[in-house]
Amino acid sequence: MFRGRRRSRVGALEEAPPENPKAAAEPERVLLRGIFEIRRESCDVALGERALRWRRIQPELPAGGTRHDLLSKEESLELEDIFSVKLKRRCWAKHPGRDTLLGITLFICLKEQRNKLKDSTLDLINFSEDHCDIWFRQFKKILDGFTSRPKALKILLNPQSHRKESVHVYYEKVEPLLKLAGIETDVTITEYEGHALSLLDECELRGFDGVVCVGGDGSASEAARALLLRAQKNAGVEMDCIPTLVGAELPLGFIPAGSTNALAHSLFGTPHVVTATMHIILGHIRSVDVCTFSSAGKLLCFGFSAMFGFGGRTLALAEKYRWMSPSQRRDFAIIKALAKLKPEDCKISFLLAGCSQNKQERKSQRSAESDCGGHWQTIQGQFLNISIMAMPCPCSMAPRGFTPDTRLHNGSMALRVVRNTTRSEFVKHLKRHSSVKNQFNFPFVETYIIEEVKIHPKSNSNGYSPQEEGGNHTTASEHGFPWNVDGDLMEAASEVHIRLHPRLIRLYGGSLEEMNDCKVACDCI
Repeated sequence: MFRGRRRSRVGALEEAPPENPKAAAEPERVLLRGIFEIRRESCDVALGERALRWRRIQPELPAGGTRHDLLSKEESLELEDIFSVKLKRRCWAKHPGRDTLLGITLFICLKEQRNKLKDSTLDLINFSEDHCDIWFRQFKKILDGFTSRPKALKILLNPQSHRKESVHVYYEKVEPLLKLAGIETDVTITEYEGHALSLLDECELRGFDGVVCVGGDGSASEAARALLLRAQKNAGVEMDCIPTLVGAELPLGFIPAGSTNALAHSLFGTPHVVTATMHIILGHIRSVDVCTFSSAGKLLCFGFSAMFGFGGRTLALAEKYRWMSPSQRRDFAIIKALAKLKPEDCKISFLLAGCSQNKQERKSQRSAESDCGGHWQTIQGQFLNISIMAMPCPCSMAPRGFTPDTRLHNGSMALRVVRNTTRSEFVKHLKRHSSVKNQFNFPFVETYIIEEVKIHPKSNSNGYSPQEEGGNHTTASEHGFPWNVDGDLMEAASEVHIRLHPRLIRLYGGSLEEMNDCKVACDCI
């Protein structure tokens, strides 16, 4: 039983300063204070500007003292982890329209291991209507103050991703959380490849705070390209003047529902759907780097990663057998590409990262190939595979990523070249990605951290032949070379120039420190 002094505070509200000296040194203004029952225990609760704090009320001894061995520890909840608040009521089946107030329910985001987030609740029980109404309105005011959180989203849903599970994933797991957070949605189900590209070019996006795509890496890449192309169009940017690109106007969210989900692992550290949804709801936004792929001064596409040689051929083969299941198509394409393993004769010129700080000062004195005081380097020869990565691309074949030291926003990308070697040595290199050993520790593998690269295939004599592979793919050209850009096939018949554009697009995602336990299915190569 609580004595009169304690009992009189139940339901009371008061403005109060911090009680302990340490809080006084770093004051956090207390907005409200009162008594609630939390987890079946009466608690003294204080709502501050940054956190909700509570301490279990201790029974008093007859002499008026408190047993020090029973003093409870203070618990707290950061306000930024709350994404919704509701009045908790009990409804009576026999009396429709009549209910009993029980208190307030806070819907919160909790962090689990391996970068996972989950939704949970915290009930603040108090039967006073006036008391709960004041606290409820204060919580709503606090939530409205998080301006980065979206209020309305345009949803692009790809029903063909992976095992056609994306529709179920969205309506069963994602939409309920968005509704709970009070986010309005407008859903469009894409009907064909390139639909998102044309849709985002034409549709009215005013009134939306972001765009969210539900699908695989290809869906996310297509949506990112669409937003970037729209931004250039709206800004009147000439597409043959690629260095003057402007950033996308709206942030892009990604709900992983594909077979690879490498982008989800790079963004969240996990392909967990609820984690991706919570990052969107809480408005966690990161500005990330994007690559442009151009040829003869013409922009071909935007992307985060690309493969040429073995990676490009494998995808070109897989695209011919889309009637197979994704796993069968992937395995068949890899085996066939390995059976016909051939090097590409290429010249590769690249600009090392960090050397372009004084680029503008030297432009009047040096040619384009000699910018940065000779930091442009050229290598040439026969290469089995060339990878350009602006993100780590972790997956089951590479749990730590194809380029573990690459980040989405560090202003550089990784160039990895695999020179010509025997088939058995190349297979060892591929298998090494799935272990903790250094996959680059081979004499025929070279890695460079770069900002720009130009890849010029010298001929098609040793390389890809559409006729040899079957040659009927609609995107294949007679003399074109296949590129794997974010899992999409791109054809280019001449030199391709890849530039990194720092922080060109904003993505919903958290800050990652550990991604060593990433395990997903991958069809990157």
